[in-house]
Amino acid sequence: MLPSIDKDTLLCMSLAARPGNFGTRFHNFLYRELGLNFVYKAFTTTDLPAAIGGIRALGIRGCAISMPFKEAVIPLLDEIAPSAAAIGSVNTIVNDGGRLTAYNTDYIAVQGLLASHAVPKDTPFLLRGSGGMGKAVAAALRDAGFARGTVVARNGQAGRALADSLGYDWRPEVGEARAAMLVNVTPIGMAGGPEAGDLAFGAAALEAAEIVFDVVALPPETPLIRAARARGKHVITGAEVAALQALEQFVLYTGVRPEAALVERAAAHARG
Repeated sequence: MLPSIDKDTLLCMSLAARPGNFGTRFHNFLYRELGLNFVYKAFTTTDLPAAIGGIRALGIRGCAISMPFKEAVIPLLDEIAPSAAAIGSVNTIVNDGGRLTAYNTDYIAVQGLLASHAVPKDTPFLLRGSGGMGKAVAAALRDAGFARGTVVARNGQAGRALADSLGYDWRPEVGEARAAMLVNVTPIGMAGGPEAGDLAFGAAALEAAEIVFDVVALPPETPLIRAARARGKHVITGAEVAALQALEQFVLYTGVRPEAALVERAAAHARG
């Protein structure tokens, strides 16, 4: 049960092409447990400028931004924080009295996971995808000290640009390429999508890898993660990314950083 909603309740929200329940459940769980007068609701839109105008005009405190809006939203905002400016991709908006500031908490979460999973910085990787999330993950890898990487993207213009900007190689397909770490930043394997049952990397690449990192959060066990576990690989899941980036959003919106045990309970509730 959510706290009582009154005239002083602050609204936070998300915008995505395919809204999910993770953020809604995660944030509302923490609001309830901490007694905060906030409520969180997921939305989609076919009119991004109008949606952003509504955030500004109605005093909506914060908004999570997902595909396909992470780059298109930038011209509509007032200020771009360094975490988003360095990447050219936004996943969080904070509204301070009508002034909208953009952040990227995906970047923060990825760096945290690479450290907590103790991934060696000399690990070569293949990263498939070049969209907004791809930019965040690739930049987080570069800034964490991972120098040996290849961006795999069919869109040659976007793939080359991303790779060149970070000092990585580019190729249009995985093909015969192999690496110790595989990173999927595409929607392949996402529940409800056209490629929900597909693998972002084939069997040969999986066999050669030691670590498999899939940023897709729904389902928590994607086809790629299941295939990697079956082969005994070290996995980093999109569910972990979702929990960490949602925590950083929560802190930006509320100014409160919950204890780790409470965050774990919120993430478990959100996944359930």
